[in-house]
Amino acid sequence: MYFVRDLVSPRTWLAFIHHFIGVCVGALVVWIVVPGLVIGALGLPVAMIGLPILGATLRFTDWFASAERTRFAVTLGEQIPAWPAGTRSGYRLRLVPRLTKLSERATWREVLYAVARGPLSAAAAFVSLGVWAIGLIMVTLPLFDWSLPGGGFHVDGRALHESKAVLVAVAGVLVLLAAPQVTRGLAVADTMLARRLLGPPSSLAARVAELELSRERVVDAAETERRRIERDLHDGAQQRLVALAMELGRAKARFGDDIDAARDLVDSAHAQAKAALTELRDLVRGVHPPVLTDRGLDAALSGLAARSPIPVDVHVDMPVRPKPLIEAVAYFVVAEALTNVAKHSRASQAKVVVEGHGYPGVLAIMISDDGVGGADQRGAGLSGLASRVSGVDGRLTVESPYGGPTIIAAELPC
Repeated sequence: MYFVRDLVSPRTWLAFIHHFIGVCVGALVVWIVVPGLVIGALGLPVAMIGLPILGATLRFTDWFASAERTRFAVTLGEQIPAWPAGTRSGYRLRLVPRLTKLSERATWREVLYAVARGPLSAAAAFVSLGVWAIGLIMVTLPLFDWSLPGGGFHVDGRALHESKAVLVAVAGVLVLLAAPQVTRGLAVADTMLARRLLGPPSSLAARVAELELSRERVVDAAETERRRIERDLHDGAQQRLVALAMELGRAKARFGDDIDAARDLVDSAHAQAKAALTELRDLVRGVHPPVLTDRGLDAALSGLAARSPIPVDVHVDMPVRPKPLIEAVAYFVVAEALTNVAKHSRASQAKVVVEGHGYPGVLAIMISDDGVGGADQRGAGLSGLASRVSGVDGRLTVESPYGGPTIIAAELPC
């Protein structure tokens, strides 16, 4: 039933049409690309007359590659990625805009594809059409065998017996059932070749996809951080400053008739001002503490440990100070992890180890505690950490079995 269904499947006939479109397109393109390259190359020694011709030819191959990606998507449903902007490597000539890519690998792959498109599609169309035609001829042989010259179909000079004609028809059915597989198999091979010539290497495509995801995570992490700062300002320091203004206003109104009450209001306003300063200082410290810039990661983490409600043992060993961005991410990872430990772990102690080692350099961070475990890496806190770490091409792992201990490890390139 599966093979019979393939006979009428749209995918089969779209692949069949794909081969013949390739023949027509390839026959036209080869008569544009080959003469353009030859004439352009021969015209270079003559006052560089061939430069515009070469530039137009390469522009045409680029356009043709884009059109072919669209054709594969429409007829075969295969998405062939284009080379990402800025990833084409090679020495760039500045004489004609299109010739800036004259020596790039992607450009010559597109040229090779344009030249080979016609012959490859012709071979695929010939094989595909031949299988279908042979199958149909064999199946219908008993119907027209009698009308052939000489009284029937001949093999080695002898007429084919009627019973053998039936066997040929049965074999033709098998050939017809195999024809869709041949047609689609040739389409798969064609797609693989197109990916090889028109698309970037799989490692590059994967890297670009990883960078796109990393960029998206960084944007989300920055937006989350902005909302946190807004919320902390609105719910904390802003409310205290409003209360401070109200207290000072009441004290001002009391100075004329009740000095003692005014003094109490000023004292309350003074306390509000100190609390607002403390909250602002904590907020700034949570974003990027000045001690991190002035004295480095060791001093900043020691300050975090000193303010933690649970004992924290800090060990920092960095032969070379990392870049400010890496320092900021490392500080954020430790600060967020210690906040989660204090809020959720019910731990009695925690440990922070930061080590820089290797070449070109990796900053390894480990935060562990003896709490109850069960930390969810998909939660807002840990997912935010993972986003922040991936934004600098780092890696974050979390081990937190129920019952503990919890170990959060991050590796940051530096």
